[in-house]
Amino acid sequence: MIGSAASVALAACTSDSKRPGAAGSLTSSGPPPTVPRRTGERPDASKPEGADSIPQIEHVIVLMMENHSYDNYLGMLNRGDGLRRGPDGKPTNSNNDANGQPVRAFHMANTCQLPRQPSQAWSASHEQYADGTNEGFVRSASGPVAMAYWTGDDIPFYYGLAETFTVCDKWFGSVLAQTYPNRRFLLAGTALGTINNDFKYVTDGPQPPNGTIMELLNRHTIPWRDYYTSLPSVGLYLPVLGANADKVVNISQYYADAAAGTLPAFSLVEPNYDQYSEENSDDITRGESFSSKVIHAAMQGPGWSKTMLIWCYDEHGGYYDHVPPPAAVPPDNVPPMLGPGDPPGGYDRYSFRVPAVVVSPYSKRDYVSHVVHDHTSILSFLETKFNLPALTERDAHADNLLDCLDLTGDPAFARPPTLPAPKNPDPNTPICTAPGPIPNPVG
Repeated sequence: MIGSAASVALAACTSDSKRPGAAGSLTSSGPPPTVPRRTGERPDASKPEGADSIPQIEHVIVLMMENHSYDNYLGMLNRGDGLRRGPDGKPTNSNNDANGQPVRAFHMANTCQLPRQPSQAWSASHEQYADGTNEGFVRSASGPVAMAYWTGDDIPFYYGLAETFTVCDKWFGSVLAQTYPNRRFLLAGTALGTINNDFKYVTDGPQPPNGTIMELLNRHTIPWRDYYTSLPSVGLYLPVLGANADKVVNISQYYADAAAGTLPAFSLVEPNYDQYSEENSDDITRGESFSSKVIHAAMQGPGWSKTMLIWCYDEHGGYYDHVPPPAAVPPDNVPPMLGPGDPPGGYDRYSFRVPAVVVSPYSKRDYVSHVVHDHTSILSFLETKFNLPALTERDAHADNLLDCLDLTGDPAFARPPTLPAPKNPDPNTPICTAPGPIPNPVG
């Protein structure tokens, strides 16, 4: 969860590898490939910073929800690398508990979650990884609920979204840890040693030496906004929030800007982190309802023809995923600040997969991206579009998402498609109050 860090900051503000050659521009032959760079290098050394090489996309929107793995949400999707199924159509994936008894993947009885499990903390995540076997979920602090999953009957809007637009089945969290470190990767390409949601690193923590993506955009007067419902992610960097209070605005402004076609070049859209971010113990249908409203606002506004919206999750939340996180390029030479009892580890490995869909008129029809992405792929896309220098080694090597788009022909979704309604029409009203049996013996 975002927690109190951004809340305090917002109150204060509102109260007052291979070295690349030129990457080239988009032509009829298609987008330039992602070429690994180094920190501080532009995608195209022959062009100045700020030069726009992807004019087809004018509005990049990031809707990052909370705490679910790919298998937990999209494992039963009929496309992509999901859960293995037996002859009865039910998943066969399992993890042993502490007594060596297998706990098989099971369908949650309803859309409510446990209040304190599963766990995505540094220690729990590394135990779940289990040296690359992904066999430690149930033995970790997550417990048996880690093996839960939902289906299209539970989250019909999300399944419709993932069945229609480009779904990414190799989108990994940026670090085997909690919300704050993963969102720091989204904003700055590094977690700067942090591995948890400790508030002290927000109020008195290190600032990224090369700044954040917001400051990089400011350098070239490229507009951005953080549309918050309860808390802004930008609040993880108090100096950035303090210097840009005019760009941190209430979610109501997002709907107004979308309807007017005046969304900025880069938007962060944030749920209510206390009620419907989809973190436990939320009823997940409330978050789906919110996401549906945000995505439909983008699709129905006059700016749709030049929009790319990324729907994703900050981390896996402690829920099971069967794909071991691959190695990653460390962002810098700052190691994790491990405490007594913390298992060893670094920033040289991604976290578990999370759901991710690229929503755009230019999304490829019937396409599943098997390319490895993480949150810094969003930075890489913005850097590719505006020819901006890489903030860290991680975003310098991240894929830039262009495999998800077809920018050379007529857009496949020039007319916004009709998507299923969310199960719950109102994000402010839960449809259940407590989860059913765990494991669900009939699931």
